[in-house]
Amino acid sequence: MTEHEREHEHVRVAVIGSGFGGLGAAVRLRREGITDFVVLERAGSVGGTWRDNSYPGCACDVPSHLYSFSFAPHPDWPRTFSGQEHIRAYLEHVADTFGLRPHLRLDSEVMRMTWNAERLCWDIETASGALSADVVVSATGPLSDPKIPDIPGLDSFPGKVFHSARWDHDHDLAGRRVAVVGTGASAIQIVPAIQPEVGRLTLFQRTPPWVMPRMDRPISRAERWLHQRLPVTTQVRRGLLWGIRELQVQAFTKHPNELGFVEQLAKRNMARAVKDPVLRAKLTPDYRIGCKRILLSSTYYPALTRPNVDVVASGLREVRGSTLVAADGSEAEADVIVFGTGFHVTDMPIAERVVGADGRTLAESWKDGMEALRGACAAGFPNWLSIIGPNTGLGNSSMILMIESQLNYLADYLRQLNVLGGRAALDARPGAVRAWNHRVQERMKRTVWNTGGCTSWYLDANGRNTTIWPGTTAEFRRETRRVDLAEYEVLRTPAVQKAEVTA
Repeated sequence: MTEHEREHEHVRVAVIGSGFGGLGAAVRLRREGITDFVVLERAGSVGGTWRDNSYPGCACDVPSHLYSFSFAPHPDWPRTFSGQEHIRAYLEHVADTFGLRPHLRLDSEVMRMTWNAERLCWDIETASGALSADVVVSATGPLSDPKIPDIPGLDSFPGKVFHSARWDHDHDLAGRRVAVVGTGASAIQIVPAIQPEVGRLTLFQRTPPWVMPRMDRPISRAERWLHQRLPVTTQVRRGLLWGIRELQVQAFTKHPNELGFVEQLAKRNMARAVKDPVLRAKLTPDYRIGCKRILLSSTYYPALTRPNVDVVASGLREVRGSTLVAADGSEAEADVIVFGTGFHVTDMPIAERVVGADGRTLAESWKDGMEALRGACAAGFPNWLSIIGPNTGLGNSSMILMIESQLNYLADYLRQLNVLGGRAALDARPGAVRAWNHRVQERMKRTVWNTGGCTSWYLDANGRNTTIWPGTTAEFRRETRRVDLAEYEVLRTPAVQKAEVTA
């Protein structure tokens, strides 16, 4: 395709991102009979989070058979909890199996999307050219843009600095003094993976996490043989894993005071590995379990007891050359700093690049907090749907379940547009968006994420939880099964609207 042809290219649907959300949307579009679409990916290959995060020890904390598409079961998972390389290979397999390669536009970062009210479409500028689309599906994901805190003096550090999601595999850590900043899901996998090879490891812990044992094991050859020969056994396994997590949700969302028993199990897990009472005190959280994401590891606590590891129970305050100063005043020397400090979740960077019907960016529209109708559509941004949008995250189950529910909503959205006929767009009514978010936030009030006594990445700058869904995945599936046209304003091109008025 020439540059001139691409400048005037128009597609029915443009999908942004090629992680689980983007590839899932692409598969669903094909299954709905829609082939006029592109998948715009800023990197040179598919995989999203599972392409970007390749740090030592990187793995999923959701069981393999639940962390995969229901329409693309994988009977050959090697372990009960899969590592990064197997999940990335699975996504490449999905792209091949469902014929998605011709739709992929790699190295095509979206620079700007602007709503064109005259033509009822989105004008999209990418790193590889311009195009327009009737509908945009934003599947950029909340774990795509790393967040590095603004630490005074960091630019004076003479050694190597990188984020866990941008791991520098060319930099040898053997014998080095390594500082790991943060104790989230990435850090608790990195620490035990690098501890045996580094000279000294200093862990800066602002808030200790709750850690439960990781019940990981190889999936036997007999199990895999059974799953291949009798696919129904894979479905049963997935169903059991799903059911257990659905039952657990009630404690997080409705009865957080009943989580004390789980806390005792977590403390016992710590006591088995950490005999030193001083270290154990540092590692014991002072908030309700589940308020922050519960982490799974059977190697994290043992690694922290090794003689070459120091735990600083404080955040990193400043850097003075190769000396790192904690908020409590303690100091440590380092050759390498690894930030395991998470991502821009409640301030999605893509929002700065989306310009809606009134000329405002999505970021401006969301300056007081993200909100979208059924997690998908924002008022003033017609025919723009997000996958893993506001309040669609989970605290204890598989995001793939939520993604598939959102794909149901996307499919019905496109069907409704077809029924309307001609050039049409749907714009979420502000009242419908407010009503939906009022319901979500009311339900959020009694959940452990809001009452558990912690500050987590689930909360935005105003302290509002705009990340988590305060219910079961089954409830969310019911809420997103159909598009209710009463919640939308139907837009027509100016010429059609004029004709309707004069008729």
